[in-house]
Amino acid sequence: MQKKNVIVTGGAGFIGSHLVDKLLEEGHKVTVLDNFSTGRLQNLAHIKGNTNFILKEADVSDLGAIKEYFKGIDWVFHMAALADIVPSITNPLEYHQSNVDGTFSALEASRMSGVKRFVYTASSSCYGLPEVIPTPEDSPIKSEYPYALTKYVGECYAMNWAKIYKLPVISLRLFNVYGPRSRTSGTYGAVFGVFLAQKLAGKPFTVVGNGNQTRDFTYVSDVVRAFIAAAESDIIGEIFNVGSGNTYSVNRLVELLGGEKVYIPKRPGEPDSTFADISKIKKILGWKPEVSFEKGVKILLENIDYWAEAPVWTPEKIKDATKEWFKYLGAK
Repeated sequence: MQKKNVIVTGGAGFIGSHLVDKLLEEGHKVTVLDNFSTGRLQNLAHIKGNTNFILKEADVSDLGAIKEYFKGIDWVFHMAALADIVPSITNPLEYHQSNVDGTFSALEASRMSGVKRFVYTASSSCYGLPEVIPTPEDSPIKSEYPYALTKYVGECYAMNWAKIYKLPVISLRLFNVYGPRSRTSGTYGAVFGVFLAQKLAGKPFTVVGNGNQTRDFTYVSDVVRAFIAAAESDIIGEIFNVGSGNTYSVNRLVELLGGEKVYIPKRPGEPDSTFADISKIKKILGWKPEVSFEKGVKILLENIDYWAEAPVWTPEKIKDATKEWFKYLGAK
């Protein structure tokens, strides 16, 4: 296959850095744009000397500052975004600027430069409390909090740019991605970062509710393959779920990690189950997941030292950090 000139926005982040690794492995020339609001230089340190790799510290929402980097680019993977529920509730403007304005800027820079493919990183959180399990792409959109809304609005922009300007866009709605380099800091949120730091510290796992809720935990290397399959296809203006093909309870995760657990109150706005219907992406892009949940967790445990500096959450700290969550989402 012909080698491509590629931009990965947010390429110093969890998923982005894994995608950068794979693109470089395949011989592509990769430019990462990241403002390091959540990304980590550590995630890219091992490729610093690669002659096909360029790192630019830039805020993707600043169109004037980034548009020059898009000249001559074939593929754009737009991953730059702010995640987490709690800070999106307390700082909705910041999330809009990052996730909506940032997407607009990336789309415009891509349109002006005539990029060949634009792959948008969407979120399964747009489904809210899903009515159908497994959840297909045509399910109702019911965003429960600002993070989910801003990611969905970004997707709407991407699909509109495909329709109006014929920008070759595909959007991937990701379900509960996990793996090495998942976020270690920031406001209380992603379960793997929380649990792995607790395991290292010898603290009990803080299980929300009764732990029977299930999540479609999808291993990061499978997600990377989905992004590359999307870029290599000639499909335009389509949305695809990316999931593991199954759903797993939080109690099962604790069992695989090994350790004591304590229970904390169930949180409003969180579904009892996330489970992607992936029949569309399997049929159209020929993609399917390969890494089992058990294998993925085993790899994480082998790389657990990555979370040595992550914050260790206790029930008390979690209660304080999520009070705004309960305040705004609990009063329904």
